[in-house]
Formats: sequence, C-alpha cells, structure tokens
Amino acid sequence: MNTRVKVANAPVSFGVFELATESPPLSADEMVRALSEAGYEGIDSGPIGYLGTGSGLADRLAGHGLLLAGGWVDLPYRDAAAYEAGLPALEAALDVFAAAPPAPEGFGPRPTLACSGSPERFARPGGSVPGLAASEWAGYAARVQDATDRCRERGLEPAFHHHLGTYVETPDDVERLLELTDVQLCLDTGHLLLAGGDPVSALRDWSDRVGHVHIKDGDTKILAQALADGVDLRELMGRGGFAPLGEGELDLPAVVRVLGEIDYAGWVVIEQDTLPGRRTVAQNIADQAANRRRLEDLGL
Repeated sequence: MNTRVKVANAPVSFGVFELATESPPLSADEMVRALSEAGYEGIDSGPIGYLGTGSGLADRLAGHGLLLAGGWVDLPYRDAAAYEAGLPALEAALDVFAAAPPAPEGFGPRPTLACSGSPERFARPGGSVPGLAASEWAGYAARVQDATDRCRERGLEPAFHHHLGTYVETPDDVERLLELTDVQLCLDTGHLLLAGGDPVSALRDWSDRVGHVHIKDGDTKILAQALADGVDLRELMGRGGFAPLGEGELDLPAVVRVLGEIDYAGWVVIEQDTLPGRRTVAQNIADQAANRRRLEDLGL
C-alpha cells in the first residue's frame, strides 16, 4: 500500500451533480457509508451543501472515518463581469472546505477550480471545437490566477481541472494555462483521454505541476457514437463514456506506475461520471467498490 497517496471517490460517480434542479438518488449518509465500507479514505464534496456544512459536514465524515479530499468550484473565467459575480460562490465553497475534519499534512481538501464551460464544446466534446481565441487567453488566465490566489489566502491550495466541454479541454489548452499561471493541475485521466491526450505521458510531462489526480476510465468508441448521434457531454456521460476502471481504454497499470515514478503524493480521486437514473444505486455502489479494489490490486 502506498502511504504517500490516499484514495477518495466523489458524488459524480453516483450521478449527484446539482441540488437545485435534481433530487440526489441517494442520501449523503448512504453515500459516505457505502464509500467507507468500500475502503475509501476520502470523498469530494459534490455540490456544496450535499454533504452538509460546518459541524454537520465534519461530524458526518468523521463518523464514517472519511476525510474531505476537496470539491468542485466552477467559475466563468472567460467573462470578467460574470467571474466577479461568481466569487461569492467560491468563498462559500472555501468556507465549507475550511470546516472539514482535520487531515494529515498533504491531505487537506483541495479546491478543484474548473471552468463553467463552453456551450459549443459542451455540444461537441472531445477536442474538435476551437476554444479561446489567442487574444482571450491573458484575461482568462488572469482570472484563474486570481481565484488561485483567493484560495491560498484562505490557507487552501487549489488545483485546476481541465474538462471536456470547457475552454481548457485539450492538452494544448492545458499547456497554455500552465504557461500563464502558477496554479497546480488536477489531472483527470478520463477527460484527457477523451480529449485526445495521453494520460500516462501527461503525468510525466506535467509532473512538476500535478497537485491532484482524478482517475477515471474513458471509452472513445462511445464518444465517437455520441458525436455521430449529435448528443452532448451530458448524454455522453449517461451512455457510459466514462467506463468502470478496466473497461475502457485507460492504461491503469501504467498510470499507477508513473504516479510512483514521479513520487506523486496526495489525493487520488476515483470518479465514474454518470447520470442519475441510468444505473441503479446498487449498481453504482458496486461499481465504486470494484473500482477501489482495482486500484488496491495495483498497490494504491
């Protein structure tokens, strides 16, 4: 067992994305119990408030022996006015992370900064749609850096999550963002794979900037069919574009091997993005238990 790494899971693996428009398919207590019983050491927050806030969050996680690995915070970095309007949501998320149970050094919650998205790329995910114009990158990156600095002022070290359907989708987009900021990278193997990247090479190439890792599998055949059918990123997730570990095209043994080669230390968050209702709660719980065993078999 690698003591430099702790393994978490996330509500997205159960189809929990939003609270305002969707009723979660399982309660927070049911989720943390299932993940604890499967051997996970942590969980991402999911939509802010789902796991509770303040002492409620701390008590829920501590009661099941889980730490808060971090959580998703998206902001519209392309638009200066919209970005400013979104900052209260960032501060609210940081309040939640600050109230998490005490963690060993290096395993505090990582704010996972992400872009609110590109409508054009959301409709055609996978790297085929152009992203930001060259003239837009300076302002976009400056706002990412501002969000990064705000997290650090609160004593939290963020990581930026490249993602299908956003302005930081492709390997070239990631390279540009890393050039223009000092934010650490949340490397997501599934999103990079489906955007045309090589997760194993990326771990090596960006090793000095990788501060957080999301491990998920991906299936480019499902992506190709989704594009042929004209469906968007959400439906791609519903169709199983992010497969259970070992059932897609990710070279999981090589990913684990390279994490050791680069002396990665920190959280590894297993995710299997899905939509509510596409699989039963029991199936999702079984998937995440199996995913944990696959990593454990590889030494994580």
